[in-house]
Amino acid sequence: MTFRARHGEVLALLGPNGAGKTTTIEILEGFRARSAGRVEVLGTDPARGDDAWRARVGVVLQSWRDHGKWRVREVLAHFGAHYVPYTTAAVPRPWDADELLAAVGLSEHAGAKVRTLSGGQRRRLDVAIGLVGRPELLFLDEPTAGLDPQARYEFHDLVHGLAAEHRTTILLTTQDLAEADKLADRIMILSGGRIVADGSADELARRTAGAGEVRWTQDGRRHTRTTAASTRFVRELLLEHGTAISELEVRRASLEDTYMALVGEAKETVR
Repeated sequence: MTFRARHGEVLALLGPNGAGKTTTIEILEGFRARSAGRVEVLGTDPARGDDAWRARVGVVLQSWRDHGKWRVREVLAHFGAHYVPYTTAAVPRPWDADELLAAVGLSEHAGAKVRTLSGGQRRRLDVAIGLVGRPELLFLDEPTAGLDPQARYEFHDLVHGLAAEHRTTILLTTQDLAEADKLADRIMILSGGRIVADGSADELARRTAGAGEVRWTQDGRRHTRTTAASTRFVRELLLEHGTAISELEVRRASLEDTYMALVGEAKETVR
């Protein structure tokens, strides 16, 4: 498995259970020893990363339920104190608690106890804790698992802002294909411990697009046609029937279609 994450990029790891996503992330975080090969994160082998290296890396786990009686600002101040020795001229650490709360949309809850936060607010606090050391690289493991649609939407905006405004490189795992499509600049699909695809959602779709689906209504009847030349088919359809055609829709391969095709191909190859 060989890949490189670029500065300021949002990279999503997709794959079925057992594909190697968690193992990969834990090796990159320095929490698991690799069995072979070479790994470098921010110029350092994670297995040998010291505290100064860890200060440059943020980790947001799936669940984190300590300090429920603490107030939100107190939690950030507590974790932030760890990063004071690792401040530099280029990167002052930690991130000021009030500035960080504003960045993650929790300013109004600074004095609230952690246990009183909603699921979406708690997830924002999880991210704030991962960011308090101003990391250059942030790991997000299943970041929106269990969130309601509104909280998920707000969290997606937060991730976009981190990458765009703060140039934070983000590596996330998710089982939500729509989330990966929305958030990621680049998607890697893993199967059986191997990278079977690497590219943007559009690039991956073009790899497996083969045939598109054209849907339209004519004389009150709904029609569907699968074709590898959807543009030519639509042009000929309109030339022949003109305004008799309505509700015309051309559907390309979705990320879900691409994912299922690539994982299926990888399984067949292993057999």
